[in-house]
Amino acid sequence: MNKNILVTGGSGMVGRSLKDIIPDAIYLSSKDCDLTNPIEVELLINTHKPDVIIHLAAKVGGIIDNINKPAEYFDDNIIMNTTLLKTAHKYDVSRFIGILSTCIYPDTVEEYPMTEETLHMGPPTPTNFSYGYAKRCLAVQIDAYNKQYGTKYQYLTPCNLYGEYDKWGDNSHFVAALIKKIIIADRNGEETVNLFGTGKPLRQFMHSKDLAKVIKYCLDNDIYDSLNVATTQNLSIKDIANEALKAIKPKNVKNFTFDPDKPDGQYRKDVSNEKLLSIIPDFKFKPLLDGIKETYNKIKGKELF
Repeated sequence: MNKNILVTGGSGMVGRSLKDIIPDAIYLSSKDCDLTNPIEVELLINTHKPDVIIHLAAKVGGIIDNINKPAEYFDDNIIMNTTLLKTAHKYDVSRFIGILSTCIYPDTVEEYPMTEETLHMGPPTPTNFSYGYAKRCLAVQIDAYNKQYGTKYQYLTPCNLYGEYDKWGDNSHFVAALIKKIIIADRNGEETVNLFGTGKPLRQFMHSKDLAKVIKYCLDNDIYDSLNVATTQNLSIKDIANEALKAIKPKNVKNFTFDPDKPDGQYRKDVSNEKLLSIIPDFKFKPLLDGIKETYNKIKGKELF
C-alpha cells in the first residue's frame, strides 16, 4: 500500500488494531493535535501531507456521561469532524474514511435490522442524543462533499466494539467493563456481579480487529461505499454477560443481578450487514464467545486495573 495514511485516534482500540495490519501509517493521539483547533489541523495536514485520512478520533463516553454533558459531546465532535474534513478537502486529500457509530441511527424504527437507508427516519436515542446527532452530521457532511465536489469520501458505521485494546479504566466499553467486573468479583470471592438496567436490550458486538480488516479491505480494493459494519449476532445484555462467563470461566462468579433503576439505553439498534457482505462476501466475523476468550487471554495477568 504505497499511500501516505494518517490515522486520528491512533492510540484507541480501533487505531491499535489497525496498526497491527497497517504498521506504516501515521498514528496520532490527542497529544499530537487538538482536532478542534483549525490552526493545529491545518499544520497537521501541511506537515504530513496525507493521501488518506482515517478518522477514528471522537469524544466518547458512557450513558451517564452522555446524559450529563450533552453540550460537550455535541460541540467537541461537531467541531472536530467539520474542521478535519473541511481541511482535508482544502488540501486535496484524496481519500477520507470517517468511522461513525450505530448511535447515529433512529431510536426506534418499524423494521430491524436497520439498513443504510434507515439513517434519517427518526432522531437518535435520548440517552446519547447529542453524540448521535454529531456523528450523524459527519455522514451528512461526507455525502454533501461527494455530491458537490465529486470527492470519494466514505463513512463506515460499526456496531458496538470490544477487544484487548479497549480502555480498562473507568470509561470502558460494555464488554471490557463486563470482563473487568467479572475478574474483580472473582478475585474477591464473590458469586454475583451486578449490572445496570434490566439485561433485556439487544446489542451487536464486534471485535475491533474485524473493523480494522474492513477498513484495510476498502483501502486495498478501492471500495468507496458508505457501509454498516456489524456482525449478524444480536444478543441481549444478559446473554452477552453469560457468554462472558463461559469464556472466562471464573472460579467464584456464577451469575448476574440487574439494577432496573439504572438506565438501559436504547432497546435495540441492530443494523444490517447485507450491503457489506455483498461487497466482501467471504468476510467472517469473529463469534462473540471466541472474541471474549481471546480478549481475556490477552489481558489476564496484566495490571490493567
